[in-house]
Amino acid sequence: MRLSPVDLDAIDLSDLEFWRGPREHRESAFWTLRQQDPVRFFAEPKIVGFPEGPGYWALTRHEDIWHASRNPELFCNGRGFNITDLTVEMNEFFGSMLAMDDPKHVRLRTIVSKGFTPKEIARVEEFVRERARTIVDRVLERHSGSEFDFVEEVAAPFPLQIICSMMGIPESDERQILEWTNVILGASDPDFGGGEGGALEKLINVAVEIYGYAQALGEARLANPTDDLTSVLMHALVDGDRLSPQEFGSFFILLVVAGNETTRNAISHGLLALTEHPDQRDRWFGDFEAVTRPAVEEIVRWATPVIHFRRTATRDTEIRGTKIAAGDKLVLWYNSGNRDDAAYEDPYRFDVTRQPNPAQIGFGAGGPHFCLGANLARREIAVMFDEIRRRLPNLRATGEPAYLQSNFINGIKSLPARIDA
Repeated sequence: MRLSPVDLDAIDLSDLEFWRGPREHRESAFWTLRQQDPVRFFAEPKIVGFPEGPGYWALTRHEDIWHASRNPELFCNGRGFNITDLTVEMNEFFGSMLAMDDPKHVRLRTIVSKGFTPKEIARVEEFVRERARTIVDRVLERHSGSEFDFVEEVAAPFPLQIICSMMGIPESDERQILEWTNVILGASDPDFGGGEGGALEKLINVAVEIYGYAQALGEARLANPTDDLTSVLMHALVDGDRLSPQEFGSFFILLVVAGNETTRNAISHGLLALTEHPDQRDRWFGDFEAVTRPAVEEIVRWATPVIHFRRTATRDTEIRGTKIAAGDKLVLWYNSGNRDDAAYEDPYRFDVTRQPNPAQIGFGAGGPHFCLGANLARREIAVMFDEIRRRLPNLRATGEPAYLQSNFINGIKSLPARIDA
């Protein structure tokens, strides 16, 4: 990728047009920020129906993002994790663990983490492999020798089926869950959320629907528990009390959204990267077991499915000599940190054997809000590409991806692919 300096005054990370523009220009803008003004202030985006905020500091260096993530007493989550503060109505539905600080955060996270321990991930390993086999079977049956949408046929259904199974959601409801999560994370995209004009109304409608669905499922598991994560949550006690309906509803939305969208986009970006870099595909597939660990980390770094999260300063401080006041918002641009040449040698090179490989921040940069499902996501990525390696060795992307219009999720809506002879 060819990078060129961009006029600092012309960079506006809050402008949706910036995110709809060429990706090469976007990368050049973040490169310019890292080099010239790595802690820069921006006005907040003006979104219909949302309160207008005071602005935020953009952190674009790997080191600074790591610092803000690892010091929750100085940079908290409890005042919001979006750039723009949520409305009262939306906070009722989306005010999950992401918008909590300790001690409440750690108590609730401890409950949910029971479903994502190494032991639990090992328990669902065979189911993950069985799902991958079934999906590849279907691709071979329907699309051998013909072009198809890799996202629709592989990347989307795979993690969706796994998280739905873990939550005890019936297969017949998976399509509805997918449509809800697409709206929640693609509100600014006209294909999913209706664009800027109708985004808020559609978000609230979807939130009400998925919240109602969660309540019905939760009540069913409270009365008749089964071996799923929903039952664990409904019967768990926090300081002697069960989760409130609001807490469970927010948990449910967080788990089905995060457990689906991020892995789906990592796998989609992974196939695209392996198609564009066939030498890296040959390197990984030629020595799969030895290369899988760094390859998966490189795919997550390369994709950075979640583009940013926010923190709020709890007291006056400084970052790189820039004064940050108590109450100021800071936005951690993970996509920029994962391309920082101060952290990675030749960061715009896709390298499945990258060594040394500093901790990529596609799952967050450590701290109490590090992605709970990171280990599950890693296994899903590894298992799906193992299945592709063994049974679809000539699978390639055949055209340009349709990218999600979003400054929050680095999503691929569709990706044409073909199994070459």
